[in-house]
Amino acid sequence: MSMQKSLPKVAASASSQIDFGRIRRWMFDQALPIWAERGIDREHGGFLEELTPGAKPTACTFKRVRVICRQIYVFAHASTIGWSQGAELANMGFVYLRDHTRLADGGWARSLSRDGVIIDSTPDLYDISFVIFALAWRYRISPDEHVLALAHETLDYIQQKMKAPYGGFWHALPPQGARVQNPHMHLVEACHAAFEATGERRFLDQADEVVGLMRTKFFDGVTVGEFFNEDWTRQKGEAGRTLEPGHQFEWAWILSTHQRLKGGDLSREIAALTNFAECFGVDPATQVAFDGISPEGEIISASSRSWPNTERIKAWVALAHKAELQPIERINGSLDLLFDRYFGASCPGLWVDRFDGQGAPMVSVVPASILYHIFLAFAEVLRLECAAE
Repeated sequence: MSMQKSLPKVAASASSQIDFGRIRRWMFDQALPIWAERGIDREHGGFLEELTPGAKPTACTFKRVRVICRQIYVFAHASTIGWSQGAELANMGFVYLRDHTRLADGGWARSLSRDGVIIDSTPDLYDISFVIFALAWRYRISPDEHVLALAHETLDYIQQKMKAPYGGFWHALPPQGARVQNPHMHLVEACHAAFEATGERRFLDQADEVVGLMRTKFFDGVTVGEFFNEDWTRQKGEAGRTLEPGHQFEWAWILSTHQRLKGGDLSREIAALTNFAECFGVDPATQVAFDGISPEGEIISASSRSWPNTERIKAWVALAHKAELQPIERINGSLDLLFDRYFGASCPGLWVDRFDGQGAPMVSVVPASILYHIFLAFAEVLRLECAAE
């Protein structure tokens, strides 16, 4: 498959420098304080699933395990970079996760009622991967042997109960429907975090196994697919043909992390994924990363959630050493878009999650799940500031 196209040029800002102060103010003065104050369920414990644009609880009646885990990550990561409240909130989330969502067979539930009763006990690879991710970050701020044991037991569960033919794992039990790459991507991300936090080699080995599957099955030399048949051939029809630019960018960043931790050369895959997503999945005029495109680069969904734009930032942070590709200009393009469009009409520290192709808002609540995407992307950008000092 050949999809050669030169990267579009991006107009440089006056200084071509990143405004790190703007990022820190949003993270530490706006987002973290408001989610620490308004995003906690004071009545039932744990974290709220969403807020109104005015930073009040919605009528949402459930809590997803993936969101609990993502909030644990955010507060734990914040603790490691100097936000004093982070450790206490991360630990609160960990205790809630452990006490309300662990299943008798060693797995973890998918969702709870608002008052903490399991309503969906389906073993879901996506959610269980985020459990490992949350445990890794909780261990990073407080090396507790119980937390480490839970991380190992959770990976045991995946390896022993969810392993599937033709490589990889079932995305849920009992198996049904298409094979899905996205949960595998987050398993790699989680295992990277666990390896960096603990030094336990099995986590890096598991990440390496899935990266091998990505290179031989998910990736066709240009793009990463979304939905597959049991033998990892791409599904036909719209499901098999719709690609998400955000996932192309996210895999590029994850492969860059894997190359740093494991060694080897993944530069070909990183370049191909970033090039395709940038050339066909980003509007050069607005800097918007689209929700869906075809393998031929046609726009399938011109709407844009916030998270594909954060994944674009992470991919270009990973390529920041390649000045000829204009990484700083592209990072700034997505940062300006987030601050002006997604944050601009919101209560400080909140966002509008999705806009249509004409730039009109499509949602009326603020999902807590997105804080993980924004915080991680912004933390990656701040690493560039540290590297420059």
